[in-house]
Amino acid sequence: MEKIIIKYKNEEIERLRYIDGKSDWIDLRASEDVELKAGEHGFIPFGVAMKLPEGYEAHIVPRSSTYRNFGIIQTNHMGVIDESYCGPNDWWMLPVLAMRDTVIHKNDRIAQFRIMKHQPPIEFVEGELTGDDRGGFGSTGVK
Repeated sequence: MEKIIIKYKNEEIERLRYIDGKSDWIDLRASEDVELKAGEHGFIPFGVAMKLPEGYEAHIVPRSSTYRNFGIIQTNHMGVIDESYCGPNDWWMLPVLAMRDTVIHKNDRIAQFRIMKHQPPIEFVEGELTGDDRGGFGSTGVK
C-alpha cells in the first residue's frame, strides 16, 4: 500500500477518505467559505498539501454534482499535481469560473482526486495505420 504524507491547513477541515466505500476516488472539500459572482474566476482552497509517492501524480476533477450545486466549472478541466509539488506551502486548490452567483462553504465537497502512476516512456514511430476505419472524429453518433 502506498503512503501519502499529508498536511492539513487547520483542524476544521474534514480528513480525507475514500468516497463512502463506493469508489477509489477521494473527495476534496473547500477549506474556507468562498463567494463568487457570475463571471468571476477564483480558487477554491482544499486546505491540504501532500507528498505523493515517487512516480505518481494526482488527477483532480469536479464531482458530478459540482456544477448543479454550485454553478462553477473547473477552468483547467483536469488538474494534475505531480510528486514535485510537495513544499510546506504547496496547497492544493481548484481554479474555477462561476457561471452564476454562488457561495461555497467550508467542508462542501467540491472535487475529487485519485493518484496514478506516471506514463511509461514511449517512442513515436511513423507508419501506416491498419485498424478498422471508424469514420473520424465525432462519428460515434448520439444514440
